[in-house]
Amino acid sequence: MRTLLVADLHLSEHTPAMTRGFIRYLKTTAPGARALYILGDLFDAWLGDDLLDQPHPMAETAWRVIDALRHLADSGTAVYFTHGNRDFLIGERFAGACRATLLPDVQEVELHGMAAVLLHGDSLCTRDSAYMAFRQQSRDPQWQAQMLAMPIAERAALARQLRETSGEANAAKAEDIMDVTPSEVVELMDAYGVATMIHGHTHRPDVHDVTVAGAPARRYVLGDWSDEYGWDIVVDEGDTPSPRLRRFSLDAPPDAD
Repeated sequence: MRTLLVADLHLSEHTPAMTRGFIRYLKTTAPGARALYILGDLFDAWLGDDLLDQPHPMAETAWRVIDALRHLADSGTAVYFTHGNRDFLIGERFAGACRATLLPDVQEVELHGMAAVLLHGDSLCTRDSAYMAFRQQSRDPQWQAQMLAMPIAERAALARQLRETSGEANAAKAEDIMDVTPSEVVELMDAYGVATMIHGHTHRPDVHDVTVAGAPARRYVLGDWSDEYGWDIVVDEGDTPSPRLRRFSLDAPPDAD
């Protein structure tokens, strides 16, 4: 048995090939897994769970994803969500429709005997002060309630404006500012007493060796999906479980082991 982790799919009505690829992954790779963790930014923007009742192009995409995740969950694979910086408005209704569990921003887990901490990763990018200020605002329940009280069309326009503003701002930032702060990684891993961290957000897939409390540790970074390729991490059951970072073709995702 194994556990799968993905992040940063950024699905929308404008990414039909990626949506098809993810559904293919759920049908081909995920069956039989103990759990699937989606570590944020499943959607490029989530306007609120009430979108599911609206005649909006994104609703059709969302329902296709929901149906595939629900089928996976009903087959015995536990499905977990962590909020990302694009889909922080995903709520219990969406999770319930998927038969999924919403996780807190940071979640300690045991993956086949290996202790690990899971998160989207944006909270680690503390050198990006402008983004951290927005993150604090966007996680505020009162701000979210104000957003959800707006008509869907106004929310969509605001989300579009925020993405455009963010893109322009990021273009002017140094690369290291948008990456994680190394001391934050070590501090968080030390606080949870783990030697493994898995996250997404930065779109810089890699495996990093770090030192935590004088001992070797590793930080695994998931990649962002495209119309051609997907990324996951697989942790197989065994005496010494070790995460494997994989890139694969969406036309031919890995078979279920």
